Amino acid sequence: MSGRRIFIAAVVAALSLVTACSGGSDGKAALPSGPDLVKKSAEAMRNVKSTAFTMETEGTPAVQVKKAAGRLSATGDADGTIQVDMAGSLLEIEFFLVGDTVHFKGVTGGFQRMSRGQLAAIYDPSAILNPEKGVVQLLSNALDPRTQGEEKVGGADAYRVSATLSQQILATMVPGLAQSVDGTLWIDKATGRLLKADLPLAGGKVIVTFDDYDVPVQVTAPAE
Repeated sequence: MSGRRIFIAAVVAALSLVTACSGGSDGKAALPSGPDLVKKSAEAMRNVKSTAFTMETEGTPAVQVKKAAGRLSATGDADGTIQVDMAGSLLEIEFFLVGDTVHFKGVTGGFQRMSRGQLAAIYDPSAILNPEKGVVQLLSNALDPRTQGEEKVGGADAYRVSATLSQQILATMVPGLAQSVDGTLWIDKATGRLLKADLPLAGGKVIVTFDDYDVPVQVTAPAE
């Protein structure tokens, strides 16, 4: 091989090495794979001790719970508010879930009691952090997860991932869902925790967000 050919081969090899190290000609690192991200997120969510959450609808999706917000602990205690569609009328309920007892009240009157099982028939917020029912299972069973890009959610850097999400698992957190959903997930780059889920449905969508991870949550029953 002539000296000129050797020189050209060396230049090509050097350029190839630089491109490989930079993650591409534009210097951007390759995005992590969807399966790796949802696996990492499921593991991170399994270790969550508490979180704050919101769930709200856009449009008119066929779900009974139209809006919810509150705080959750991994032990199953929770407090917050739920807005429920009761035969076309919206009823807002304030609740404190402590152990097996739910203390609740509507817009009028004082607090009443129901069992955890009775609340679960309407909406069970404690299922969200239950590793056998909630977000952990949702992520572990996500089908065809694909990383779409990077975005900020609530000021945090996140990966945006599309995936098909199980109806059976979603229904424990969003009652009324009748089919699997091609949704979008935002996963925190630093911690792997789920920050947001966008769930398109017939007639609209459901959006779930999480923040204040591992901020201590102590739910106390209200005076009755």
